[in-house]
Amino acid sequence: QVLYEQEGVFIHSSCGKNDDQDSLIAGILRVIEKENEVVVDWRPLDETLDTSNILCAGKDSSSVVEWTQTPKEKCSRGADRPSSYEAEWDMVTTVSFKKKPHSNGDATAHANGESKWSFLFSLTDLKSIKQNKEGMGWSYLVFCLKDDVKLPALHFHHGDSKPLIKCLEKHVALSESPHDERVLLVKTQKSLSQSFENLFDEPSYGLLQKWKKDPYIVTMGKFSKVTNYIVGSLRSSDPSNQRRPPSEMADFLNDTIPGLKINQQEEPGFEVITRIDLGKQPEVSRREPVSAEEWAKNMDSEGRILDVDYIKWLIFKGGLCHTLRKEAWKFLLGYFPWNSTKEERANLQKRKTDEYFRMKLQWKSVSEEQEKRNSRLRDYRSLIEKDVNRTDRTNKFYEGEDNPGLILLHDILMTYCMYDFDLGYVQGMSDLLSPVLYVMENEVDAFWCFVSYMDQMHQNFEEQMQGMKTQLIQLSHLLRLLDSGFCSYLESQDSGYLYFCFRWLLIRFKREFSFQDILRLWEVMWTELPCQNFHLLLCCAILESEKQQIMEKHYGFNEILKHINELSMKIDVEYILCKAEAISMQMMNCKELPQTVSEILGIENSSVTPDSDTGEDESAADLSCPTSLYQSIPTPVIAANGTRDGAQQTAETQSLTPA
Repeated sequence: QVLYEQEGVFIHSSCGKNDDQDSLIAGILRVIEKENEVVVDWRPLDETLDTSNILCAGKDSSSVVEWTQTPKEKCSRGADRPSSYEAEWDMVTTVSFKKKPHSNGDATAHANGESKWSFLFSLTDLKSIKQNKEGMGWSYLVFCLKDDVKLPALHFHHGDSKPLIKCLEKHVALSESPHDERVLLVKTQKSLSQSFENLFDEPSYGLLQKWKKDPYIVTMGKFSKVTNYIVGSLRSSDPSNQRRPPSEMADFLNDTIPGLKINQQEEPGFEVITRIDLGKQPEVSRREPVSAEEWAKNMDSEGRILDVDYIKWLIFKGGLCHTLRKEAWKFLLGYFPWNSTKEERANLQKRKTDEYFRMKLQWKSVSEEQEKRNSRLRDYRSLIEKDVNRTDRTNKFYEGEDNPGLILLHDILMTYCMYDFDLGYVQGMSDLLSPVLYVMENEVDAFWCFVSYMDQMHQNFEEQMQGMKTQLIQLSHLLRLLDSGFCSYLESQDSGYLYFCFRWLLIRFKREFSFQDILRLWEVMWTELPCQNFHLLLCCAILESEKQQIMEKHYGFNEILKHINELSMKIDVEYILCKAEAISMQMMNCKELPQTVSEILGIENSSVTPDSDTGEDESAADLSCPTSLYQSIPTPVIAANGTRDGAQQTAETQSLTPA
């Protein structure tokens, strides 16, 4: 999209016949938005000039532009590089920078057939603009890029440069230099967003807009590059820049997630949580997964579940053996009613099968001509195709080319767009569907289970991000009650907004645990035990487990971000489940539980005084599980270090391939 265009913009070169006479090169100046990037592009009107040496702009890994006289064949290599959009999902586990000139290829010069004066650059590389203010002669300006690289002066023979400046100000913040009123500087307070953009390999001007529009893409793909960001973006040579003011971080997050107010004094309707002694965390045990025999014993002759609370509690305490998941997940996700008979479920599946294929036919029957006039459907299809091709490809169910699992993943997501066209497809949804399809091995059942899961997760993916805002605020309340000192430390390091938990919450830890561990974690969470928002207590458990290292080693903003990122695939799921349950019991046993926390966890605030020795009876009752059940379940104890006594969990999960 062309945002600005002006003809009659000349370069006055010094290559004329006379030394004192400039050679005028007429050209056209454009500001163009393409692929979420804004570039400034000048090219001459005369395309017959010598093109053997074209100014070529390329980025190294530090996003610093270097201009070199480059042969034509070298200039074209940037265009041949694969899009960074695909690479941005890669998990980065190293902390180093290797100089790779022209590595990104997204700021290359013009291709063959253009003058050596042709140039374009991304606004992310703009440092300052120098303009004349004498009010005489032609208006001109000079773009200065990073590393003080200056481009040729552009002279506006037709009109002036004010409309251009006005256009640029919509995408970068400019301020007059205190030392020279002719110079407009890119405001220094944008440095934080630029630092995040270096992390994301995106132009800095667009971070706020991109986060507001697609926080999922930013979070899913690009927080994984945090280690490079830490070393390359925030470690400047000036010691005064090692520590950014907390207000800078606060301003950034307020801009990116409007309405996110973690400070409890500022959040209407929330009480200030003072320091409360929660007492010692109780010892918590886990049991073996629910077996097929246990499941069958809890069903009557017509296929009804006899004791729903009991079976949910068993699943919460140990999960399910893999052979049961295909059936049990349909109940846990709400596809099958818990009180339904086997015959009723068969009839439901028949109706849902017809309904599914009617919706699938809707997008399958759209012709190419129709799709050309339906931009939203095209956009949904394009994003789905890209995401499907990079979702869990190391899993045998999805690996290899022309895998039928990938086809099903694509078709289910496209059909969901027909089911909920307003939401359509948002990046991250493929992560939620993948384990469900893996377990169901059936297109229709996987779709309706996914629909039920999305009913729970819908607010996470809505444009206003209300679900994410609420969860981050709630998580802050819980963590402050659990450890106000740790919260204060995080705030002192500009990390009190807990933004590093965004991905955890967005797709329910899908990128933090191994695939098999996610199956266990999700089925436990779907029981909705032992309280509401148990996933927030899982966040608390992970953060509390890392608290000692973060505080003892005096981690700052950079190190906290790096450390949390590197936890991915290294978290012991059973240990974290134990710890989160212990935290829930700890809070339930609190005699002065704040009303705010009671509401978050869905706990009735009563005057119950729990038994301080066991902490089990009262908490079990309040956590919707009969006391007898809580006490009678035989479980091998998992100690605080995550080790278990008794028999080890059987390896009931194995790789599956679609039929």
